[in-house]
Amino acid sequence: MRPLTRRHALAALAAGTAAALAGPAVTAAARPAPPANLPPLGRDFLWGVASAGFQCEGHALDSNWTRYVAKDPDYDPYRNAVDFYTRYPADIALAAQLGVQVYRISIEWSRIQPHPDAWDDAGFAFYDHVVDTITAHGIRPMLTLDHWVYPGWVADRGGWANPDMTALWLTNARKVVDRYASRNPLWVTFNEPAFYIVNELTNGGLSADRVPMMQQQLARAHNSIYDHIHQCRPGARVTSNIAYTAGTAEPVVNGPMLDAIAAKLDYIGIDYYYGYSPQSALTTSPADFKKLWNQPLQPEGIYYALEYHARRFPGKPLYIVENGMPTYNGQPRADHYTRADDLRDTVYWLQRAKADGIPLIGYNYWSITDNYEWGSYAPRFGLYTVDVLTDPALTRRPTDAVPAYTAITRAGGVPAGYLPTRAPAACALGDAPTSCVDPVTLPH
Repeated sequence: MRPLTRRHALAALAAGTAAALAGPAVTAAARPAPPANLPPLGRDFLWGVASAGFQCEGHALDSNWTRYVAKDPDYDPYRNAVDFYTRYPADIALAAQLGVQVYRISIEWSRIQPHPDAWDDAGFAFYDHVVDTITAHGIRPMLTLDHWVYPGWVADRGGWANPDMTALWLTNARKVVDRYASRNPLWVTFNEPAFYIVNELTNGGLSADRVPMMQQQLARAHNSIYDHIHQCRPGARVTSNIAYTAGTAEPVVNGPMLDAIAAKLDYIGIDYYYGYSPQSALTTSPADFKKLWNQPLQPEGIYYALEYHARRFPGKPLYIVENGMPTYNGQPRADHYTRADDLRDTVYWLQRAKADGIPLIGYNYWSITDNYEWGSYAPRFGLYTVDVLTDPALTRRPTDAVPAYTAITRAGGVPAGYLPTRAPAACALGDAPTSCVDPVTLPH
C-alpha cells in the first residue's frame, strides 16, 4: 500500500488525542500554594544531555533510515550529520564543561551488526571508546538500545512487520548489554515507542494493518531485555522513554505500551517538548511537525507531565529523558523566546514539581549539539548549534543556553526567588480539564 505521509499519520494521532481529551480525566488533589522560594534539586539529582546515534554520528551504514532518506526527495541529504563519529571526544568534553552527570547516546544496531551473520569489531570499538570517554569525564552513560534505526538487512526481512523481529532484535540487544552492563549505565530500551510506530508508518517501513504486531513485539522485546539486563546487573535502572502528549490522551497514545511493560520499568522516562492552550490550538496544528519551530512552548507543561506520571506510577522515580526547544536554522523564534529563558523557566517547574513531592531524579537537555532531525537540518535543538549544510568545518557554536545550563548544574537549579519569564497558561490542553480547574500559578 502507499505509505501514509507524516502529516497524515500525525493528524491521526492528533485526532486520537482530541478524542481522548473529550473523555473523562483523572483530577488531581489541589496543589500546594506556590512557594516564594524554591530549594535546589539536590546533590543526587542527575543533570544530563542527550543525543542519538543516527542523528549525530554520521558515517552511517545501510539502515532503514539511510533508505528512507535516499527515497524521499523532501528530506535533506544526510551527509555525515554533525560527525559525532570522529568528534565525540570534543563533544563529550563540552558536556563535561556544562557540569552534567549523564550523557545519553544510542548504540546503533546497523553499526555493530551490518550483516546478519557478522558482528563488526570496529563498530563495537567505536562505542567502547565513546563510553570510556564519557566515564573518564566522571559522567554516567545512558544507553539507548533502539532509537528508531535498524540495519538494512533487517529491513529486507520486513522490519517490525516480520514476526521474527523480536528474536533478531534481542540477539543484538543482549550482545550490547553483555558488553556494557559492567559500566552501570542507565538503560533506555526503545525511544518513544508510539512515535517509532508513526515514523515507520510515514516512511513506508510498516503498513497500518501491522501496527498491532509492532506494538506487541516492542513490548515483548522490552520485557525480555529488561530481565536480561537485571540478570547481568541486578541493580540496573531500565526504562522506555515516553513522548508525553496530553494526560487524558495518554491511554490512547502511550497507554498500550505502558500497560504492557509497567511491571518492568525501574524509572519512568518522559520526553516533553510542546504544550497547547485553547488559544494556541486555534492557530497551531499539533500535526504540523515539519515546522517544529512553530509549535507552542509551555514550560509549565512539564510539571503537568510529571504530575500525570506520578499519579500513574505512585512512588516510581521519574526522569525527563528529553526536553528542549527548536529554532529554525538557529534564527530567533517568532515568539522571541530564547533558549536560555526556556531552559530556566523549565527548570523552575522541575523544582516546583520536586518541592511538591514528585519523585523526579533527573533531566536531560535535548540535545548537546544540533542534529539530523529525521529528514531535516532546519530544526535546531542544540545547546551548541552546527550549520551542517553551510559550514564544512561543522563548528560547534554555543547558544545562550550554554552559560545558563552551566549555572543551573552548578547551583542545582535556578535561584530560589526566580520567577519564569513566561507565565503559565490559564488552561493547558496537556492536562485538561485538571489544568483548567486547578492550574499551576506563580507566587505573587
